Amino acid sequence: MFGKLTLEAFSHDSLIIVFANVVMIGAGLLVVGLVTYYRQWGYLYREWFTTVDHKKIGVMYIIIALIFLLRGFIDASMVRAQQATAGPGMDGYLHAGHFAELFTGHGTMMIFFMAMPFLVGLMNIAIPLQIGARDVSYPLLNAISLWLTAAAGALVMISLLIGQFSEAGWSGYTPFSGLEASPSSGVDYWIWALQISGISTTLTGINFLVTILKKRAPGMGFMRMPMFTWTALCTNILMVLAFPALTAALALLALDRSVGTHFFTGTMGGDQMMYINMFWVWGHPEVYILVLPAFGVFSEVTATYCNKRLFGYTSMVWATMAIAFLSFTVWVHHFFTMGQDPLRNAAFGIATMIIAIPTGVKIYDWMWTMFRGRIEFKLPMLWLIGFLITFTMGGMSGVLLAIPGADFKMHNSLFLVAHFHNVLIPGTMFGLLAGFYYWFPKSFGFTLDEKWGRRSFWGWLIGFYVAFVPLYMLGIMGMPRRMVTYDNPAWQIWLIIAAIGAIIVAYGIFSMFMQIYVSVRDREKNRDLSGDPWGGRTLEWSIASPPPEYNFAVIPEVRDRDAFMEMKVNDTAYLRPERYEDIHMPRSTPIAIVIAGLAFFFGFAFVWHIWWLAGLCLAGIVGSVIARSFNTDTEFVIPAEEVERTEDAFHRQLEADGAFERVKGLKHYGDERSPHAHLAEPVERGTPA
Repeated sequence: MFGKLTLEAFSHDSLIIVFANVVMIGAGLLVVGLVTYYRQWGYLYREWFTTVDHKKIGVMYIIIALIFLLRGFIDASMVRAQQATAGPGMDGYLHAGHFAELFTGHGTMMIFFMAMPFLVGLMNIAIPLQIGARDVSYPLLNAISLWLTAAAGALVMISLLIGQFSEAGWSGYTPFSGLEASPSSGVDYWIWALQISGISTTLTGINFLVTILKKRAPGMGFMRMPMFTWTALCTNILMVLAFPALTAALALLALDRSVGTHFFTGTMGGDQMMYINMFWVWGHPEVYILVLPAFGVFSEVTATYCNKRLFGYTSMVWATMAIAFLSFTVWVHHFFTMGQDPLRNAAFGIATMIIAIPTGVKIYDWMWTMFRGRIEFKLPMLWLIGFLITFTMGGMSGVLLAIPGADFKMHNSLFLVAHFHNVLIPGTMFGLLAGFYYWFPKSFGFTLDEKWGRRSFWGWLIGFYVAFVPLYMLGIMGMPRRMVTYDNPAWQIWLIIAAIGAIIVAYGIFSMFMQIYVSVRDREKNRDLSGDPWGGRTLEWSIASPPPEYNFAVIPEVRDRDAFMEMKVNDTAYLRPERYEDIHMPRSTPIAIVIAGLAFFFGFAFVWHIWWLAGLCLAGIVGSVIARSFNTDTEFVIPAEEVERTEDAFHRQLEADGAFERVKGLKHYGDERSPHAHLAEPVERGTPA
């Protein structure tokens, strides 16, 4: 009845895992207890769990991302600690199996459950507002995507308690992920967590692709879209095209493990290399799925805090599209050492290097935007500067790896690990944190604490260099990655330095959570009444913070790519219509939670071969979708009188904050000043329109 699930799955020999389970269960019970004590279950159910509002969905995505940031970082710290204490004659404190689970879990969680939810969360918060829309095209599908991500994350978490997680690496290469090499439940947890998460991401990609194509405000042509929306458009195209390859690879691998097929085995006609091909058809575009939205954030940040129009907008758009296209043409560079002929290696090596060209265009555009700009060194600008220096270094090491001869030396070494993190930490994490700070006041109506934010920045930046530069050195010295122990004494000092770097990064993460705590505590002091704390240029800054449920009382008409700045310059910002109209909005529903809950139990049943439960859950998902299709009461109306009251309140806030006076008399697109700017008025003006 319970398939392979026995009481042995609940027992763990490692005290570390037992301790982690106690902490995880204790934290869960504490949260449940606090919510019950403060009687907040009804509020959470009505306002958050059942919502289809894209803004709240975006916040919940980011909460998931922050939880997995902590979990993934703990795994990484344990890996660094193990290698620092496992020199010649020492075994460290982890056995090989647990060490393999840690590096697999770290990679999986950071890619699928930290970076992806974080960027989807920012897209949910910003894109409908940037394009002047009231919502995404498919609000219910958006909620289902969120809760599927949560269900997939829950599968990863429960693997800590029941059974174990995969030891086959985050890429799950066959034959390591095959049944013969990994007979335990770990790989099955990995497969179904990624499968459910991947389906969620594909649905998100479809949703935002349609939203950007179909719901832009009147006048917002493609070449008037904000750069974050442009990068999100290319990202969602990549999601829709790339993730089905991963879905297919995981489905075939699941069949190999569950019903005895041989798609990826070395017998009965199977081909292990085919799995690796399918994985990297998804895997290499995934790098750009993670990086492109961060590029968009940096473009918004640069223009806003330099008080200038973005330099080279058109070239930036073409560079974004070029990177998205080239991301599909380079996956074979992962196979330089796998027996390909030299001509093919050379062709894909050159294709890989070409990506540096559009990326360089973007870097030059950001630098030229800063040139003669009136730069306000707010926290997002620090993230940008840290990114420019660090990412350029990572990009150069990538060009080195694109040379097949050099790749033969560096492949599968810690040099590769250093390069990968050198690209993704500044190229994704720094961008996401800059966007988090930038749009936080739009979501919550108050700004984040600057002091703790700067501490977090320096912890991340210094910690990064201390943690990963030694890995470059170790790679050059020949140390392979993923070694639980080693016998070369020259390596250990570098691994100890890298472990110290992880401690410094821990300070950066601690400061980030302190920043959130202090900001919430001091929210009245940091309240933003104008909805435009940075002197923003795009439409999201033209409405209240936090925005009303309907976003825009009247859909704006766009006449420039800096749409809100154009309104300020032409004295049309904050204009009110002669009368307001009723607004139709989608109604909240629990169906997304029901479907995600069934998906979780479906994955759990497949992991343990509880076939009757898997069948029931699948039938439940199909039945829920059919039942929902018969529900015609899916919208509600916000009366015009309520819209007017809400807008009256916003305009009273604007008047109290002096926003009308600030925008009065603006004649140039570079004249806007942040109300929180500490710089004296410049003699030189920014670039005029």
